[in-house]
Amino acid sequence: MGRRILATVLFVTLAAGAFAAGASAQPQSADQQIYETFRAWIGQQPRAVQESADVLEQYRAKLVKDGVSPANADRQIRVINEQADRLEVERWNQILTSQKPAFNTQPNAFLVRMVQGRKPGRALDVGMGQGRNAVFLASQGWNVTGFDPADRAVAAANQAAQARGLKLTTQIVGSEQFNFGRNQWDLIVLSYVSFREELQKIIESLAPGGMVVVEGFHRDTTAKRPVGGGVVFDTNELLTLFAPLRVVQYEDLEGPTDFGIGEPNRLVRLAAVKP
Repeated sequence: MGRRILATVLFVTLAAGAFAAGASAQPQSADQQIYETFRAWIGQQPRAVQESADVLEQYRAKLVKDGVSPANADRQIRVINEQADRLEVERWNQILTSQKPAFNTQPNAFLVRMVQGRKPGRALDVGMGQGRNAVFLASQGWNVTGFDPADRAVAAANQAAQARGLKLTTQIVGSEQFNFGRNQWDLIVLSYVSFREELQKIIESLAPGGMVVVEGFHRDTTAKRPVGGGVVFDTNELLTLFAPLRVVQYEDLEGPTDFGIGEPNRLVRLAAVKP
């Protein structure tokens, strides 16, 4: 149960960030409020708690300790357990299609730098969102496939591509349903997405000479604000995760991030090539 819930919490939870600026401008249902409260709590927990099999039991105990009646606590756990996937998708549909985006709508700067001068081929954008990276790659001559469970965000990506006379191949699925294939991608983009569960599939799906480009938060960021565990990495963890590949660039620095604009964070970046 803990691993499934952690996988659902795909991105970042910012106390005054993307959701507060984008999605919460619209009225929230009672179920959405329950889910957002849980999401903020789990984002503040150490990794051992986030990945524990009894994470929902721990959260229920926390609710009761805070004065929530056992019956109400049970109801909240049912909402999280049964509706987390739907509520997470709706959350990101609202954020990624907001009229006033609170995230970087331009292509990821590290990705732009890493593909400069690289011969275009087949690219895969994992968790493509509203298509900022996919559209950029298509404009550079890449044959781009992208997927994301947020259906309205994917529709916005296709619309943006069509407006520029570009073509994307898209699917409305999560990583657990997507068929990565084997030895077929010349580039895989992992920009602020959870991918540990599919790591072996990702490495196997890279073509020989293919590159993976990753950017996410360093764990130090969680001392400032809650961040979804799937996009948080320990010192040098990316080097360990992608040890089968040849690392061509690794960065651990304080700087602006694509989610949480306006305040520097410690972030990690990696580009690695399959031998």
